[in-house]
Order: sequence, then structure tokens, then C-alpha cells
Amino acid sequence: MTARISSGTGWKASALRAIGALMLREMATRYGRTPGGYLWAVLQPLGMIVVLAYAFALLQKTPALGSSFLLFKATGVLVLRALIVLSSVTGHAMSFSRSLLLYPRVTWFDAVLARFGLNLLVQIGVMGLILGGILALEGVATFIDWPLLLLTLALTAALGLSLGLLNSYLFHRFEIWQQAWGIITAPLVIISGVILLYEDMPAMAQDWLWFNPVLHLTGLMRAAFYPIYRPEYVALWYLGLWCLIPLVLGMMLMRLRHRDLLVRLR
Repeated sequence: MTARISSGTGWKASALRAIGALMLREMATRYGRTPGGYLWAVLQPLGMIVVLAYAFALLQKTPALGSSFLLFKATGVLVLRALIVLSSVTGHAMSFSRSLLLYPRVTWFDAVLARFGLNLLVQIGVMGLILGGILALEGVATFIDWPLLLLTLALTAALGLSLGLLNSYLFHRFEIWQQAWGIITAPLVIISGVILLYEDMPAMAQDWLWFNPVLHLTGLMRAAFYPIYRPEYVALWYLGLWCLIPLVLGMMLMRLRHRDLLVRLR
């Protein structure tokens, strides 16, 4: 019994060391050696928010919720941005760490968790800086529903990990899927409630777009920042299915085929 406990503890410590080393490597390569580094991670979504807010301020007197165009667009853009980043970078975890995966102590799951974990922290930091900056700059008085905000972040992270795990297999098994994923995610800014509220969309569009899980996430995010907004269309059970099904499928495929994928990456 003691030997088993020691073995299990040793395995966990080894896995944590591997994940920590991979996260440090990502910090140095993905953000430390690129122009702007972490600043670029903030400027990209901020630029989109400012452009959308300014454009709609010219067309409308007030946003659909509240009085700040910047806050309204930010509560949609940041959720969508975080989901796309997490699902994409997690999907490329094996190719990013392929040289380290040659070591027996480093597993494909370590690479996935390390890349997902670091980028999740970065996205949460970006959200905090941008949303906090908007609230302070514009003096927006709002009551933030913190439990709902944390739930939204948790569901966004879970969906990003779930889709990222499935992409880990699909990206490396089918090269065309990387291009297809870019095509699939491109129109999400239009159909995910970032620009318009679900309730303001035509009835026919609502019937079809309800099946977009990102629309449910943006609804929850808006409800966390706007106490008067109640997105009755949001279904947590539906988001749960999206978090569970790709996760299980991705885990199964990766456990069965990760060695084949490593051979393809060499």
C-alpha cells in the first residue's frame, strides 16, 4: 500500500514538474520572443472592441444595454476571443512541444494542460485589464454578479479545453482541419451575440442561432455585468453537453492515436 501511494505521489510530482517546465517554455517562446509579447495579447481584442464600439456609436444613440458601447462590445468580444484562443492553441500543443515529447516523462496530456493553463491565465488577465480599464475610464456604475461571472469564465474555459482536446487530434491527423477551423470560427463574431443581443435578432435567426454555444456564453457574460438583463434563452445543460462530448471524444482519440500523431510530427 505504501509503495503504491509513493508511486502515485511520484507520478503526480513528475507530471507537475513537466507541466511547469512546459508553461515556462511557452512563456519564453510564445510571449517572450514576439514583438510586444503580452502587450499584443491585450491590444488585439482591445482594437476590435474600440472599432466595433466606435462604429456602432455612429449608428446608434445608445447601446442595447447600458450606456457604454465599449463595455457592451467588450463583454461579447472577450468571451469569444478567449474561447477561440484556448481551443486553437490547445489544439496545437503537441506540435508546439514535439521536441520535448521525445522524453518519456513528458506526455501529450502534460503538453495540452500546460498550454491550456498558461493561455487561460493570460486570457483572464486580458479580460481583467480591459474590463477594469473600461469601467474606470468611463465611470460605468454597475453591479457585477461575481458568481455568474465566475461561472461564465469556468464554462468558457471548459469549452475551450474540450474543443482544444478534440482539435489536438484533428489538427494533426487532418491538415485541412486547421484551415477549416479558421473558416468555422471566422463568422462567430456575427452570430454569437457580440454585435447584437439574441433578443434583437429576427425570430428565424433565433431558431437557428440558439444552437451556437458561444451565444449562450455571451448571454451569461452580459447578465453578469448588466443586472437588468435576463437571457432566458441560455441553457446550462446545453453548454454542459458541448463541454462534455468533445472532451470525451478528444480524450479517447488522443489516448488511442497519440503515438501515431507523434510519428507524423517527426
